[in-house]
Amino acid sequence: MKRWIWLVVIIIVLGGALVTWRAFSMSVEHRPDVAATPDMVKRGEYLVQAGDCISCHTAPGNAAFAGGREFNLGSLGKLYSPNLTPDKDTGIGSWSDDDFRAALQLGIGKGGVHLYPAFPFASFSMLTDEDALAIKAYLFSLKPVHNIPPDNAMSWPYNQRWLMAYWSWMFDANERFKPDSAQSAAWNRGKYLVEGLGHCGECHTPRNLLQARKSSDAYAGAVAQSWKAYNISPDKDTGIGSWTDDALVSYLSTGVAEGHGPASGPMAEAVSNSFRFMTSEDIHAMVAYLKSVKAVSASAPSLSTSSGVAVAATTDPALAFGAQVYAGLCANCHRRDGSESQTPYDALKGSHSVADHEAINLTQIVLYGSTIETAYGRINMPAFGKVHTDAEIAAVVNYVTGQLGGHSAGVTAEDVHQRR
Repeated sequence: MKRWIWLVVIIIVLGGALVTWRAFSMSVEHRPDVAATPDMVKRGEYLVQAGDCISCHTAPGNAAFAGGREFNLGSLGKLYSPNLTPDKDTGIGSWSDDDFRAALQLGIGKGGVHLYPAFPFASFSMLTDEDALAIKAYLFSLKPVHNIPPDNAMSWPYNQRWLMAYWSWMFDANERFKPDSAQSAAWNRGKYLVEGLGHCGECHTPRNLLQARKSSDAYAGAVAQSWKAYNISPDKDTGIGSWTDDALVSYLSTGVAEGHGPASGPMAEAVSNSFRFMTSEDIHAMVAYLKSVKAVSASAPSLSTSSGVAVAATTDPALAFGAQVYAGLCANCHRRDGSESQTPYDALKGSHSVADHEAINLTQIVLYGSTIETAYGRINMPAFGKVHTDAEIAAVVNYVTGQLGGHSAGVTAEDVHQRR
């Protein structure tokens, strides 16, 4: 019996040693630095826009790409994005091509520091070396900004960054993109953009206990940073299966689609900073790929496709109160029937935010507002959280979902308090 015990112990020790060696031996193949050309810089600018790098690496009120944006991860702690400008002391100005590729594709920063998966290196690992170096060329063309972001405040054991080596070994495939010869060039381009550079699954895919994406539920929707990223698989009830290609193209490139409402929150930010700058061919390629992935039904009830006709009687005292709040806050921009008032972005008909049975994003929008850059200029939905009570916010959310979403979300003042 003792021999068997010792044998098991030896196997465990050797197995652990092998895993540790593999986890900490990941590195990129050494190559001499490549001199940046104007064409590389121009291509890198487009790739940086397509990857929406500016959204995460720019803190409100600070210089673009200088880092410092806060990401509140709840019980895990807080992260702050690093400085991506070519400042040699506080940015990436001293990084070699190898350093940059290792960070982008392996999640290993300069000096061997393992990065947290909040930086989507598990998606960026698909990027070709040529695209990675073009991104670096563009970032190095920017004006250096001396800025030291706040220190991360991660709770134990998540503050032990060396543990990320094991996470990367388990969940980062570290494979460059390889086209599928059985698929069209557009489909392959779409996959590269959706799964790699655009890293759509990082927000739209649920995560497991180790904060890795659940591949079985790819694109089925998830809550991140207190906003819901909706199901973008081709499921007809809870995803994009009933959307036309034209509607999806419009939504991605302009942030609005007739009958589906406007983008808001982080999605509006992605449209403003990324998708609206992408070529029509790339947007169509993304749509083609998304329509081809496995349809996954979201766990939440099916979203309504309400025509905007009132379905909840306002004789109910709570809804009557909501109607009163709506008249004071919303009626100037949003018609009672959910149709547009001045621009298509005012329309609420068909909006996921209105039809969502939990009304997570609708509550966030009313509390904190939302901004999107459009062909009409900047569209601002003002924030009402500081000037209205939890009860008033809950009332107007329930009124809007009841009148336009086919149901009342039943949000309470306590729910609003928790979502603040």
